[in-house]
Amino acid sequence: MKKLFLLLIISVSCGICSVNAQRISPNALGLRIGDSDGFGAEISYQRLLRSNTRLELDLGWRDSRYVDAVKITALHQWVWRLDGNLNWFAGVGGGLGSYDNDKIDKSGTFLFAAGDLGLEYNFDIPLILSLDMRPEIGFNDAYRDGLDLDIALGIRYQF
Repeated sequence: MKKLFLLLIISVSCGICSVNAQRISPNALGLRIGDSDGFGAEISYQRLLRSNTRLELDLGWRDSRYVDAVKITALHQWVWRLDGNLNWFAGVGGGLGSYDNDKIDKSGTFLFAAGDLGLEYNFDIPLILSLDMRPEIGFNDAYRDGLDLDIALGIRYQF
């Protein structure tokens, strides 16, 4: 009877550990690197809101052929488990920023609306790797023309 009880405790403990290993951490901090027509880097923070939704805040800069920009982005994301530690996510949001356009010799501020669609892998260590596409529509013609498909690789530490 003692062996059966001990086996039951070990089984339950292993089950709890495996469930916690697959849970999304309440916070993640890291970098998001990439852009559609140049180079961009962002400091990225994610905060869990509910079991499958989170807020992502990014502060970064873009360096493309003619436009340099600094921007802040806020996104509300929904996260769904695909298999094991692999998740996919989608989100909506927007942001604001400041730009310098060398092509037309103009600078100023801008607003934009953004969507987000991507895949992420949660390692057993506190690390997340993600690849996402963020379509952005700007509200200032001097900053960009039409739709910008921002594609980036993210690496974040979970805590």
